[in-house]
Amino acid sequence: MVLEVEAGRAVANNQILKDLFQACMMHRVDYLGIAVRNTYRNSRDFERARVVFETLYASNRLHLPLKGILLIGY
Repeated sequence: MVLEVEAGRAVANNQILKDLFQACMMHRVDYLGIAVRNTYRNSRDFERARVVFETLYASNRLHLPLKGILLIGY
């Protein structure tokens, strides 16, 4: 498992997608954990990140080599 803690630019700069891609490229990584601020500069970053990952999963168009993704709000 790899854990990435985002300090604020998780959604605005699409950093969560970059983290996802990097985790997919890492050797022997099965799980990705991303910690995202609940609110950053009056933006509900955790909620927006949740929607991004749910949309990726629901579309079933992107097949990832990961067994799971854990999204943590702080």
